[in-house]
Amino acid sequence: MKNNSTYLGTVQDVTGTTIRVSMVNDSLSGLTYVNGEGYRIGQIGSFVKIPIGYNYLYGIITQVGAGAVPENQVANQPYGNRWITIQLIGEGQRAGEFQRGISQYPTISDEVHLVSEQDLKRIYGQPDKPYFVNVGHIAGAESIPALVDVNKLITRHSAVVGTTGSGKSTTVASLLNALSDTEKYPSSRILVFDIHGEYGQALKDKASIYKINADKSAGSAEKELLLPFWALNFDELCEVSFGKFSNEKDYNTILERILSEKRKSLEKYPRDGLSTDTLNVDSPVPFSLNHLWYELYTQTLGKLYQDKEGKPLAYELDEDGNEIKGDPINGLPPIFKKINSNGANGDRIQYQNESPLTNGQQLHSLGSKLRIPRYDFIFKPTDLTPKQDGEVEKDLDELLKGWIGSDKPITILDLSGVPITILNTIIGVLLRIIYDGLFWSRNLSQGGKERPLLLLMEEAHNYLNSEGSALSIVQKIVKEGRKYGIGTMIVSQRPSEINSTILSQCGTFFALRLSNSTDRSHITGTVSDNLEGLTSMLPILKTGEAIILGEAVKLPMRTFIKAPSKDRRPDSQDPIVFDEVKSEESLRPGGWGNKMELNPNYKEFIETWRAQNPKIERIIK
Repeated sequence: MKNNSTYLGTVQDVTGTTIRVSMVNDSLSGLTYVNGEGYRIGQIGSFVKIPIGYNYLYGIITQVGAGAVPENQVANQPYGNRWITIQLIGEGQRAGEFQRGISQYPTISDEVHLVSEQDLKRIYGQPDKPYFVNVGHIAGAESIPALVDVNKLITRHSAVVGTTGSGKSTTVASLLNALSDTEKYPSSRILVFDIHGEYGQALKDKASIYKINADKSAGSAEKELLLPFWALNFDELCEVSFGKFSNEKDYNTILERILSEKRKSLEKYPRDGLSTDTLNVDSPVPFSLNHLWYELYTQTLGKLYQDKEGKPLAYELDEDGNEIKGDPINGLPPIFKKINSNGANGDRIQYQNESPLTNGQQLHSLGSKLRIPRYDFIFKPTDLTPKQDGEVEKDLDELLKGWIGSDKPITILDLSGVPITILNTIIGVLLRIIYDGLFWSRNLSQGGKERPLLLLMEEAHNYLNSEGSALSIVQKIVKEGRKYGIGTMIVSQRPSEINSTILSQCGTFFALRLSNSTDRSHITGTVSDNLEGLTSMLPILKTGEAIILGEAVKLPMRTFIKAPSKDRRPDSQDPIVFDEVKSEESLRPGGWGNKMELNPNYKEFIETWRAQNPKIERIIK
């Protein structure tokens, strides 16, 4: 086979899966032809094969070089001792399929050959297999589709990483469009955590969109995102409502009061699957937080007429002489008169002798949130808002049906309107509710075993770093979710800031351009293959080009991701200052080369700001 045009050289050194090859001098130009196709020799990231009996060992070139030769051999080796370093990655029979891992090693003087395009087609699989999804084509071989195994991609978890401007969001949009093909995958189920509201426009005909302050105009696809406070467990509820407690007494007081309110509610409105014997403070049972807050406020901060019969509350009076008792429904606290220790005629006013809480700090915190509209999606979730006795018009089944039981393959949770101070907690709550529901329903048709769910988390470095409720539940999902049909796709521009436990559980990586050395080393240390040479190419990848590594692909592959059409792209494109093409043909917004708009409407400018919604359909055509 040494006369074969694919012949590169012979094995000179074997150290584990790292092979050193001495190259022949026949192709000094660095170019060879196989079946009429030209191939560059010694390209970093290209594949080679080593015949071993009836099998081939396959490897990736990770390093090339040349060493000095003795002076008396210069005539025979004018270009020096040329060598390449190979990382073995798998094996396969000569006419059979490729398999990851190796069962035997090469020996000294074994031949090393170039892998041709025909070999690559056999290795990378067949595009007509339904469990393969086409995400683009192999770099340098447009005829070979880049195929990803959906079975491994979904439940073995994955990550899409790349610096800003590398094509990360476009890659995600391309994957979502491919995975939501209802003809190929009629029951696909994907839930997107969209931090910046980028994906609604690109996927609106394939997705149900839930958003805070949804656009309610005719024709809008947006629905209101609701997260009833009573669906949170106790610690989550305290974090978004009362805040931190200064002492254990206050913590236990609130715990007991909430448990008591849930018990009363359950006794009056029984819930299937729950009884007063199995009830605990974390059980998702409706109760009136507004009335509990009002009672605690009155009992903690209320003042009494000490000398009047029954010691009534000393309310302040308004201009009409009416007592200012407040309004629990709207979060308005009562106003009490000032302390008066020396009052005559029964006007002595003092605090109550026994107060349930040490001070009113937590009550003031919760009261302000009950009044702020930005928190209405938690504390006033329309039909899920409990009455004083705990009655609600709808239960959590309606909520979860909308999130993971939609008739569309994708559900987008647009979290751009969530207050940043509680974003981590809210994402953690959403993930926990979904995980708990799928865990306990795993044997039902709605569960993850029958209909697996992909959780796509955008800008994951913002909430999957060192602490927070989102981190703990995602760690649980990546460790155990596979058994219950729950997969994750982590998307980030700073993988080094993501918890290492989470990244280490990702079986597949879509690595786009990464310039930061810390981020690159994080990826290199996480991938299962020993491919430092391949990941060293990350800083020089083109926009939209990715190296796909891991379980969902047979071989690591350098891929050009198939970009979706302009109207299918997320709202994340960088505006351009000056574009050479016309604005209607450009894939990027803006440009100083466009004619200035006459009489721009700044009333619409202010309306979008006040509405906290950049895409009011009445305005944005």
